[in-house]
Amino acid sequence: MKQNFSNYIDDLQNKICTAMEETDGSGKFKEDDWDREGGGGGRTRVIEKGDVFEKGGVNVSRVWGELPDPIKKHFNVDSGWFWAGGVSLVLHPENPMVPTVHANFRYFELYDDESMDNAVDGWFGGGADLTPYYLFEEDAEHFHKTLKEACDRHHSSFYPEFKKECDEYFYNSHRGEARGIGGLFFDYRRATDEMSLDDWYAFTTDVGDAFIESYHPIAEKRKKLPFTPEQRYWQEIRRGRYVEFNLVHDRGTLFGLKTNGRIESILMSLPPEVRWDYDHHPEKGTKEAELVDVLKSPREWV
Repeated sequence: MKQNFSNYIDDLQNKICTAMEETDGSGKFKEDDWDREGGGGGRTRVIEKGDVFEKGGVNVSRVWGELPDPIKKHFNVDSGWFWAGGVSLVLHPENPMVPTVHANFRYFELYDDESMDNAVDGWFGGGADLTPYYLFEEDAEHFHKTLKEACDRHHSSFYPEFKKECDEYFYNSHRGEARGIGGLFFDYRRATDEMSLDDWYAFTTDVGDAFIESYHPIAEKRKKLPFTPEQRYWQEIRRGRYVEFNLVHDRGTLFGLKTNGRIESILMSLPPEVRWDYDHHPEKGTKEAELVDVLKSPREWV
């Protein structure tokens, strides 16, 4: 399973980078291979200062070894070894009319001895979500519709269940608002009587394959729209909320830091230009205020 998934994330990274370079027009991903002390490593690809993407990254990692003490405590085990592999991406466009997007798809195995020959547990996780700065409802509908179609190929309950998980997870509780307009989020998806691990592999890879179609047409449609310095300013205010979530709540960030992950890859998700103005509130009746109102409670997009 881990070999199949490892091959899959390499292929998905290539496809996503190719599609995003096509959208950008001039920007190219720079590749950086790295090793992790204790076991494993990854391949980070970063695009910066392109025509569309101000900063973005599409990372693949495969790390393994003995569980760090904080993770042992989290899993309530005295000893153990792990293998974790995944692809993770964040794209921050320069144009505030183009939404930021995030996605990741991952597989985790646990072992009871250091040979790591016999997995005693394994699960899939992942998802994708959209963070607009100016709300185009048809974009939100397209994003959710594409992900729903992938979910429906496996079970009719998956989209509503995983959309709800996404709405609850990507939520800045200290602000009382969502990070964006949601998408899908699922984690700890183990084999059950209804879904084998192979079934979860098929589902996770199907949703991963749907990512390009969910985002690529939106970026293409909005990338040439004009914007003002004031709209760019608002984008930087909203990017501050994005940073707050990633540093306070995001499980992937916390896991990477607790397992001696590569800092440059972990913090790749942070935007290059961001601001925090004291007690900032958009004027009522504006497009900016409309977005904030939408983020206060979950909405059904399809």
